[in-house]
Amino acid sequence: MSELREKIRDVIETEPVVLFMKGTPRLIMCGNSDRALQALRALGAPVTSIDVLGDPQIRQELSSLSGWPTIPQVFVKGELVGGADIVQELAESGELGATLSSRLGDDYATGEERVVDLLTPAR
Repeated sequence: MSELREKIRDVIETEPVVLFMKGTPRLIMCGNSDRALQALRALGAPVTSIDVLGDPQIRQELSSLSGWPTIPQVFVKGELVGGADIVQELAESGELGATLSSRLGDDYATGEERVVDLLTPAR
């Protein structure tokens, strides 16, 4: 397994909510990434985001791991929830909030956001 694939897997497995997106929360480069982020923000989800535009290998490794070909991709407690359309539909129906509560606990809504750079070597 490549080092990059291990880093991706580690983030998915250790972070409560992960959003693989085009850009960052401060500089969103894709409307679909924005829709997914806004749905998560509206619920106060603690979001760890990863910009897939830094290296095409991130997207390739991610899609290979998840089996999902498009970006964005949202994971909650290690499980793929889906892309922008699915996340938005789940948010509108109330199912996304229920999923967050059941997987993270009722007190999940911290609104915390952080960005992880998979390309920077670990110290």
